Amino acid sequence: MFAPTYTITDQLLANIKRINKLVSELNYRRFPNVVLFEMERTAREVSSYASNSIEGNPLPLTEVKKILKSTPTNIQQSEKEILNYNRALEYLAKTLKKKKVGLSVDLILQIHKLVMKDLLLESEVGGIRQNPVVVNNPRTGGVVYLPPDVNQVKLLITELVDFVNDNHDRIDNLILAGIFHKQMVLIHPFIDGNGRTARLATKVLLTQMGLNTFNLFSFENYYNQNVSRYFEKVGERGDYYELAKKIDFTPWLEYFSGGIIDELLRVQKLLPRMAVTPKSEIKDYHQKVLKFISVKGFIRDSDYAKLVGRARPTRALDLQKLIDLGLIERKGKGKATYYQLKV
Repeated sequence: MFAPTYTITDQLLANIKRINKLVSELNYRRFPNVVLFEMERTAREVSSYASNSIEGNPLPLTEVKKILKSTPTNIQQSEKEILNYNRALEYLAKTLKKKKVGLSVDLILQIHKLVMKDLLLESEVGGIRQNPVVVNNPRTGGVVYLPPDVNQVKLLITELVDFVNDNHDRIDNLILAGIFHKQMVLIHPFIDGNGRTARLATKVLLTQMGLNTFNLFSFENYYNQNVSRYFEKVGERGDYYELAKKIDFTPWLEYFSGGIIDELLRVQKLLPRMAVTPKSEIKDYHQKVLKFISVKGFIRDSDYAKLVGRARPTRALDLQKLIDLGLIERKGKGKATYYQLKV
């Protein structure tokens, strides 16, 4: 039975109170959907970059943005890691919008399957590891941590999931998300992709804070600012079986909650600027395009011409702006061209 040890210190309590205040303030504010859409896209770019960068991916943020905007041919492994993480983010975002998502072993396996697609053997993707693993120091190559035995992993993951689901009414959701994150890393249930899977599953848990943090921010970026400190806080040194009953989650929870504050403050400062930019402003004629598509499923330029008294070159600019904002996408070619909402 998983029973983590932690203390509600003055620092941790202060962090929880501040997070609740920031969440409440953001919930009371209203911004155009296009602003939020742009924010979500930016957050996915930063998350895809930062979470993979933590694991050693060399691609800079500028290159990540290019890859996500236009999938390259002859994809390299570093590019595939970025694309996989972004697809996992998109999948989870869509799922969360449709229904409330609870933590489960199946969800964790599905996340791993998305993150590690074509990066591991097919038998190792989306499945609990069947071989022992060790965690090495990336600089020296020496062994620093021995995860649980193979035959214990599924039980430990199940106990962790049960702990989170059974304690929503007794323990603050932020604490549950933090405990899950660290314990998931310590169990190390996969051959590779443990950190990325843990961070994505934690993002799902954070949606229960009351703010759609999954879409709006990238807590991975906070970790990536000082990777050594992140590994020091989230990991342990030694043999899991010798450490398990001695681990104090308190220092990690203070660090974890501090990172949430850092990101919420960044979002708070950024949203007002995004709300007033001409680039994100949606006019009445743009709204007509979106409304028409929502009813009919698509729109052609000839349809748009009947809705507004605007010249053809201007209509083309209108549609291109909606494409650039990520709200619609172009389908077909030439006279058969039409536009749909971007999924």
